[in-house]
Amino acid sequence: MTATFLPRRAVLSAGLVVLAAPALAATERRLARPDGAIAYTVQGEGPAIVLIPSLGRGQEDFDGVAPLLLAAGFRLLRPEPRGIGGSAPIREGMTLHDLAADIAAMIDAEKAAPVLVAGHAFGNWVARVLAYDHPAMVRGVAMLAAVLGTDIDPEIRRSITASFDTDRTDEERLGHLRRAYFAPGNDASVWLAGWHKPVAEAQRRAQSATTGKAWLRAGERHPLLYLAAAQDAIAPPPDEARMRGALGPQTHLAVVEQAGHALLPEQPQATADALVAFARSLPVQTSPGVR
Repeated sequence: MTATFLPRRAVLSAGLVVLAAPALAATERRLARPDGAIAYTVQGEGPAIVLIPSLGRGQEDFDGVAPLLLAAGFRLLRPEPRGIGGSAPIREGMTLHDLAADIAAMIDAEKAAPVLVAGHAFGNWVARVLAYDHPAMVRGVAMLAAVLGTDIDPEIRRSITASFDTDRTDEERLGHLRRAYFAPGNDASVWLAGWHKPVAEAQRRAQSATTGKAWLRAGERHPLLYLAAAQDAIAPPPDEARMRGALGPQTHLAVVEQAGHALLPEQPQATADALVAFARSLPVQTSPGVR
């Protein structure tokens, strides 16, 4: 993988861009919002990267990736999704625009704009809405293991729901995790914990309540990295023409080998390498309205 992103497919495995280092001290903060406070963690110094986790899961999913990004010289803003930790629950009627407004308020409070915003799976929806609603705050968007459309196999969709259904046995859930989230041979048991069923259900309602489609094309106004997992049963690596047609002309594809939809616990080094290379390829200021 090269440090400059070109409009072509890159394949990532074990990376060489950054080296592991002990995690830097984290500062935990809470930000008052009209619909309840938002908790978030700040780490490091340098250009800011916002990390938004997947459906029904918390910001600790980035624990394996975060030290690598910190070692590469980035500042991390890690918001806790509503309903997890110190963040107030999602209220009825909220949409993805409300969740993105929380992230925008955090960026503003930290005077961190413009940021690279990276969303894993469900988090990519929030990242794209943020880039659309607050373009001057964003210099690039990274979609990690993100679904382009709605054509998910019904059996895989059933396994997604069963994975966060903590009323089921661990053995049953483990089978669904293996089917939907992890590449063959990778340890799916690392995701038995960390699920928040009410949060996942509320996030799905917020997504369903979101109207309009213009925000989907995040690669129209911003450089966009689509980081796919080679063995992703939910969101297989897309055809590049289809990808740019759906996301915009500034979209670049990279593929992480030996990873499924979970991606972060499976290949933290390759994920970090891709984010670092993409972040370093961005001009310091690329967002509309920023001078």
